[in-house]
Amino acid sequence: MIGYRFADYIPDPRNNNPFQTLLDIFTQLLTFTSGDVEEAMSWLTELDKEYGLTGEDYGLGDFYQDLKDKGFIEDNPQKHGFFKITSKTERTIRQQSLEEIFGRLKKSSGGNHPTVFSGFGEDKTSDRRDYQFGDSPDQIAMTDSIRNAQVNHGLDFNLTENDLSIIESEYRTHASIVVMIDISHSMILYGEDRITPAKKVAMALAELMKRKYPKDTLDIIVFGDDAWQIELKDLPYLRVGPFHTNTVAGLELAIQILRRRKTNNKQIFMITDGKPTCLKQGLRYYKNSFGLDRRIINKTLNQATRCRKLGISITTFMVAKDPYLQQFVRQFTQANNGRAFYSSLKGLGEYVFEDYIRNRKKRLR
Repeated sequence: MIGYRFADYIPDPRNNNPFQTLLDIFTQLLTFTSGDVEEAMSWLTELDKEYGLTGEDYGLGDFYQDLKDKGFIEDNPQKHGFFKITSKTERTIRQQSLEEIFGRLKKSSGGNHPTVFSGFGEDKTSDRRDYQFGDSPDQIAMTDSIRNAQVNHGLDFNLTENDLSIIESEYRTHASIVVMIDISHSMILYGEDRITPAKKVAMALAELMKRKYPKDTLDIIVFGDDAWQIELKDLPYLRVGPFHTNTVAGLELAIQILRRRKTNNKQIFMITDGKPTCLKQGLRYYKNSFGLDRRIINKTLNQATRCRKLGISITTFMVAKDPYLQQFVRQFTQANNGRAFYSSLKGLGEYVFEDYIRNRKKRLR
């Protein structure tokens, strides 16, 4: 009887690339250290001591030299003797985030999102309809039209307007997305790093949109005591600050950005772990970290309602499980008619992607 014979797995040395292995770890560390090369190198040294990542043939010194030679790091003119990462490394980090979060996605063609509307579009469907004035000749289903003519006129073949059958096709649309990232101090409290997964999600979403949906736009906002827009290239360097949470300022800026976008599909992804605790009134900040302040909450709910009236959907990712905070998020979601997820950071990226695609279909139904 033929059976199975098992043996120890011996990796093929030809497939062993020590530089790539260390680069994958190094870029992960750079995300945690907000782009601090020296700190990432220090952590990599400790990991090498504990897990033996390098050997006699290839050491960390070789790896650091390869990083310079291959253009992943360069001298930092602002700090003599220090290094900074390059745009090549920033791109590598985004690609790594995409593979980590959306690694199971299959590559597809296009670059737009299909809608549930049919008409004169780009993708042909199996549906047929009667000819209407204005239809393009390349939409005519010739075989079906000729069959209709034979059925309608018999042997006296005559193709008329009433015989024409039109191939239905799907419209394609594009979307405008704003990702709001909470950088208040609570994002690193209680021994849990919440800012790094948020950065990874934003970078992965940006890379996904660039590859599959290049017509879509993505803007990134961070909010603490105030709110401001950052560039995609700045994400790896993003740090939490000694801030309160001014959700109103973030929503106001997001609305300002999205109102300039000439798209039907507008959506906000808000990643936060805490309650709104701050407002800016003129030059003065109104802050209250103790409980839910009625003045702050009402202003925040007003912005959610404003977004709903402007056709802007908000999906809130609350990475906290306090019951009273969840009650606030429910109120916020009802005011916007949006969606909310109360979950840990695990799976955050998949939730964002699913809602990103789902919103294309829901918004145009």
